[in-house]
Amino acid sequence: MTIIEDFARWWAGPSFLAMVLFEKYGQHQPLNRQAERFGREGVPISVSTLADQVGAACFALMPIFRLIEVHVFAAQRLHGDDTTVPVMAKGKTDTGRLWNYVRDDRPFGGADPPAVVFRYSRDRRGEHPQAHLATWSGILQADAFAGYGELYAAGRSAGLILEAGCFAHARRKFFELADVEGAARKKSRGEKTGQIYPIALDAVQRLDALFEIERSINGKAAAQRLAVRQALSAPLMDELHAWLTAQLAKLSRHHDLAKAINYMLRRWDAFARFLTDGRICLTINAAERALRCVPLGRKAWLFCGSDRGGQRAAIVYSLIQTCRLNDVDPQAWLADVLARIAECPVSKLGDLLPWNWQPLLA
Repeated sequence: MTIIEDFARWWAGPSFLAMVLFEKYGQHQPLNRQAERFGREGVPISVSTLADQVGAACFALMPIFRLIEVHVFAAQRLHGDDTTVPVMAKGKTDTGRLWNYVRDDRPFGGADPPAVVFRYSRDRRGEHPQAHLATWSGILQADAFAGYGELYAAGRSAGLILEAGCFAHARRKFFELADVEGAARKKSRGEKTGQIYPIALDAVQRLDALFEIERSINGKAAAQRLAVRQALSAPLMDELHAWLTAQLAKLSRHHDLAKAINYMLRRWDAFARFLTDGRICLTINAAERALRCVPLGRKAWLFCGSDRGGQRAAIVYSLIQTCRLNDVDPQAWLADVLARIAECPVSKLGDLLPWNWQPLLA
């Protein structure tokens, strides 16, 4: 008998399980704090018992996770990002990673629902994103992590993956060197301030002009976005490239400004790709927003107890964050799906996806 078949016999009902899952992964309350709260309310439940229930619920929800995974990797354009997650090891903690891949077509008026898939790994080797995207091809919007490099190889057997650069990362490097307000705050507190570079401030203003154009076309059809970019953004990009090249010639190659400039110039084709495809965004903010739940949670739960805990986190984060992307209450969705999934035919599982979900009437 499988866990799904035995679901109705669990002592914990679907509403309770949904509450535990959402408190842990949506509200960042670790199981030991939840167990303490239940104890104060006169319901003693051990942490290990709660952990067993979390594992069983993750197993039951795997069919939904797999459907979301298929939907995400059917996209022709993805946002990708990753962040650290401490993992318990013998006498210490190792630094694992949580990766996410976001499908969000709303910036160019796409009709397909947004969704996100998380993956866990024990380290940040490039083999992990290469495995995640082994059978996928399309446009990947990501940072300049070297581990993605193999994915952009021209002769890739699974098909070509095109890199699209993130202007938010590029702008951030200049902004840190032109942080006038931050320097003023430090000076007022008597702290040491770094040097403010006029070149960095000029770069930020040039990049801000591109962002201003993008704000005016957000949500419009890809063809409309492309036409505006060709008319307004392309000349600014030509000027930016010439200006960056001229400034680089004046700087030592070890200067912080030279590093910020080279970050863009060495990946110029990736940064300029938005001028030829209206679906591409200027940033990977969609992935960063979906990933924000992890650094918020780290402050509360501190670390994953094991690799298995990291894998469970990836599953439940995928479900909760996909609900949020579709304006669905994650806890209500979890409770309803956990109550129905044991008796749901495989052919009807798609009805339980967050963007298709309709709660049963009480």
